[in-house]
Amino acid sequence: MDTTVARARELHRRGRAAMIANRYLMAIRWLRQGLAMLDAPTADETELLEVRTRLLITLSFCVAETGSLDDGLEQLARAGQQVATVPDDELRSELSGIVHTNRGVLLCRVGRLEEGIDHLELGISFKERRLAEATGDRAALAESLVIALSNRGNAYGEIHRIDLATSDLNRSIDLATEHDLPIRAAIATHALGNVHQRGGDIPAALRSYKVADKAFQELEPGLLLRLRIDQAEAMISVGLADEAARHLDEVLPELRKQRIGQDIAEAELFRAAAALLDDDEATAKRMANSAQRKLIRRGSPAWAAVAALIALRVDVLRALEGRRPSARVVERALELAERLSSLKLRDQAAVAHVLAVRVEVRRGNTEQAAELLRDVPRARRTSPIDHRMLLRLCRAELALATGNRRVALAQAKAGLAELGRMRDQMGGLELVSGTALHGRELGELAVRLVLGDSSSAAGARRLFTWLERTRAQMYRYEPVESTVDVELAGRIAEVRQLSRALLRARLDGHPTSTLEVRYATSQRDAMRLGWSASPWGRARPVADLREVQAQLGERAMISFASSDDSMVAVVVAGGRVRLVRLGSTEAATEAALRLHADLNALAPDYLPAPLVEVISASARRQADKLDRQLLRPLAAMLGDRELVIVPTGALYVVPWGVLALCKSRPTTVVPSATAWLATARADVDSGHGVLLVSGPGLQAAEGEIDKLAGYHVDATALGGEDAKVVRVLAALDGVTLAHIAAHGEHEPENALFSRLELADGALFAHEVGRVRRPPRQVVLAACELALNRIRPGDEALGFAGAMLASGAHTVIAASSRVGDEPAAAAMGDYHRGLASGFSPAVALADAVAVDPLRRPFVCLGSG
Repeated sequence: MDTTVARARELHRRGRAAMIANRYLMAIRWLRQGLAMLDAPTADETELLEVRTRLLITLSFCVAETGSLDDGLEQLARAGQQVATVPDDELRSELSGIVHTNRGVLLCRVGRLEEGIDHLELGISFKERRLAEATGDRAALAESLVIALSNRGNAYGEIHRIDLATSDLNRSIDLATEHDLPIRAAIATHALGNVHQRGGDIPAALRSYKVADKAFQELEPGLLLRLRIDQAEAMISVGLADEAARHLDEVLPELRKQRIGQDIAEAELFRAAAALLDDDEATAKRMANSAQRKLIRRGSPAWAAVAALIALRVDVLRALEGRRPSARVVERALELAERLSSLKLRDQAAVAHVLAVRVEVRRGNTEQAAELLRDVPRARRTSPIDHRMLLRLCRAELALATGNRRVALAQAKAGLAELGRMRDQMGGLELVSGTALHGRELGELAVRLVLGDSSSAAGARRLFTWLERTRAQMYRYEPVESTVDVELAGRIAEVRQLSRALLRARLDGHPTSTLEVRYATSQRDAMRLGWSASPWGRARPVADLREVQAQLGERAMISFASSDDSMVAVVVAGGRVRLVRLGSTEAATEAALRLHADLNALAPDYLPAPLVEVISASARRQADKLDRQLLRPLAAMLGDRELVIVPTGALYVVPWGVLALCKSRPTTVVPSATAWLATARADVDSGHGVLLVSGPGLQAAEGEIDKLAGYHVDATALGGEDAKVVRVLAALDGVTLAHIAAHGEHEPENALFSRLELADGALFAHEVGRVRRPPRQVVLAACELALNRIRPGDEALGFAGAMLASGAHTVIAASSRVGDEPAAAAMGDYHRGLASGFSPAVALADAVAVDPLRRPFVCLGSG
């Protein structure tokens, strides 16, 4: 072999390896070096033509990724010219097949899918024949076929030919496995995840992504960037907009550094979609416009039209806020619908059409809106859930505008039921709670409608049922015993180690930026692993009001709700159901948040007396405001009954024992009546024994635990070096009561990584929520870890939320910060009450009443 050609072939090998790893700039450098070397004449013209053609083919993909489709096709045309001059028939056919395959890949990459599939099929036919005829080493031929099948499978998925896509990709995986091509098997598995996503099976998609993720981490980390984009798209589809945004914000800088043009544009497009779901209209518009410009430059009209649709959705939202939107918005929507339809993007075209209908409804043109709505095609089984919810919302709005409230409510009911069926497939608390985001507007419309007609007892009962349909759905699922996931446990242990390292670095005054990045990345990796394994059983039916009344007995339930700026309460007491309007939501929210801030400021143990007096006075003012607005109007209905409260929004941060009407009154806080009914009916004899845990850094903890042990004859105490994570988790399994006195911290960006500090590091909500047999009652004695994070649909997450969702019946926790000494004193009083035979709600009411402002504990669950 000519040494020059041999060196060029080696440069092609390096360039191709860099391309596979998405290191396109490096690949281009090596490939161009190889081409430059082949300008000189050589003895073996056939071999020179072959290597030059392969260099051009690989270069075509790289320049298409970093530049535009035209750049790639130009290089591919040069390769085609070289192929035509190859004298050897067999080699010429082989290279021609590769050219067809690459042309198909490039066309598919920019959304010209059917053209791309045609070219891929030409390449696949040749590769199938060559592989069948080969007698020697077949690995290279198999790899070439795997690449073509994977790309065709991905393209079939994009046009919703799911069976063909699945067949191609499963064959790719089998071939790659048979010929020991692990990276190709992982790439095909990644593509299979995309196909599952297109088919609407998000749990299956996440399982495929998990397999690909592990392989990429081990074999080729450069491929993780594209995987993160597709994972973000899946997160958006189940409502995890904030998590998707963090994923994309993490990968975009690296994509820009590597100049991966299509992936940058798609990442920006999905970042826009996440921002739109998160009500960040400015970011959504900016990112959508940026993506659209890039995609137009790249020659990707289909993707550019999808970006234009996101920008249009922002404009429509803004238009709907006005009194009479411009007719031009309708025209733009219909023009875009036609463009999307011509690009065979049926679901997206339907969305643009629906947006036009919504604007016409807002403009008062109901006849025109109805005519446009008739042209919207029915949603397919594979249509994205947010598209289906938007169509339901549009139908409901039109029905309402024409005076047909019954049809409007029927559309809302059908949409929420459809959303519930999707939720039933999810795994992991984050996924289950996130789906509520897609039904937010539909649920709000339904509640607003029912609220407008709820002055009667019958109306109040209807509102109660609708509130249960729209809130805290993650607590409807029966917990089942979870299995141990070794990989997930290992990743959480890594998060724990990084958490300790980060704390030490902060205490020592060392730089923490690198550790913070590693910590956040490790958290996200652990969260992704948790998504693909569901610990949930069947969904319980929405609570029947008559069953709730029977279970309440002499207690009263207050279910708060908000619509626009109107706060209301549905009161269930004494066999009657009434609705009471309670004034401004904004006023209640402001008072609740100010009270929360005051109680946080009051928490430290040794504040100067004058400061305590000032803060306490402020806290009492806010508590009085809440008491006057939310509870005093209900006093006659409540009498002296024990209370079960279903909060909404900011009311989750209220420690109800601080309010005058609740002082010394047993009060239980629940995410929904459905959740309360399930736990209240559960087996009261479950579990055995008492576990008392004291973490490090609490001055009163050791003495507190010794004191509490005196109230329980069957108590196991773990303190000091014995209070390590693994041992505490094992001890939690199956106990009746678990009391944990440990410093804790709520993680606002990732609620399931809220934590308790034990002897060897953090114990996370994520792992406590997966205890096989959770304790019947959990007391979180020294930290602010109640239902801290409230998602749309009043989906309450956090440490306490994880415990309740996984099967704990009662959780005692603080809704704001609490000092070590008042926490220890409150817990002493609380356990004395339990030992005297009182229920958790009664025992806590007595304990908190001693000093409500310094003991902001709430009883969550069954009470």
